[in-house]
Amino acid sequence: MSYTPVSGQIYSPQPQQPPHHFYSATPPPPPPKPSGSSTPARGPPLPPPPPGAPQQSGPSELDGNQGQGTQQQPALPPIPTIDSNWLPETLKEKNTTDLHALLQDHSLQAALLDAPETQHPAVPASHQALRPLIESNLQLATSLLELETRLAQQREAVQSRLLALRALEQQHRTKLAETEDALSGFSPMALYQRLSGSVQEQDQLLQSLEESWLDEGGVASERELTDFVRRVREGRKVGFLRRERKERWDEGRHTNFDYCSIWHVWTYRER
Repeated sequence: MSYTPVSGQIYSPQPQQPPHHFYSATPPPPPPKPSGSSTPARGPPLPPPPPGAPQQSGPSELDGNQGQGTQQQPALPPIPTIDSNWLPETLKEKNTTDLHALLQDHSLQAALLDAPETQHPAVPASHQALRPLIESNLQLATSLLELETRLAQQREAVQSRLLALRALEQQHRTKLAETEDALSGFSPMALYQRLSGSVQEQDQLLQSLEESWLDEGGVASERELTDFVRRVREGRKVGFLRRERKERWDEGRHTNFDYCSIWHVWTYRER
């Protein structure tokens, strides 16, 4: 068996080169822009349904939220148009005087339009189209009234709760002010002022004690001398401790223990 290659189909190991226009530097033309009056598409077109699949009528699930939560209204008959030359049958035989009087009486015109015998067929057709909308509006109005009642109740409850919270807030502020007033004497500034005053007071006490001893005349007994020395030593000891704590405070080396010590010194001075 022999094989004869056909011209134009000879196998070549070299890959075929693409045409020259494939490497062109000019980009392809952009797609045509839709006109202003056309409706933009929401996405690529859907593929055709497979053969034998049931045809779906109405909006699909891909149409977004259109039709969700809404019921299909039954098709209403078209409303007939009113001709500009239309007149009720009862008015076609009236003379000009009666028609002129009818044009002056608006209540009579309304009665003719509302009467079933003289009204145009477009009037009941329009009423039939408006009736479901009116019923829907009534239902919405009823639900809004119920919501208004519930909202009023919730508002009253919130208002009463707010008033109670404001009263509690005022009581808290009053108690806080009373607590601050009661603890104002134990604040760091008040304790520092007490410490400074106690240092000066102790120095004045020692000075007055020494002056009173020197001002007294006569010879003191040994017991009086011992008592005087003991009192001077105790006074100087207290003064030294107070000055030392004040210096620590001035240097920023005071602690809670110093606060307690100052309080004990103050209570001792009061006693």
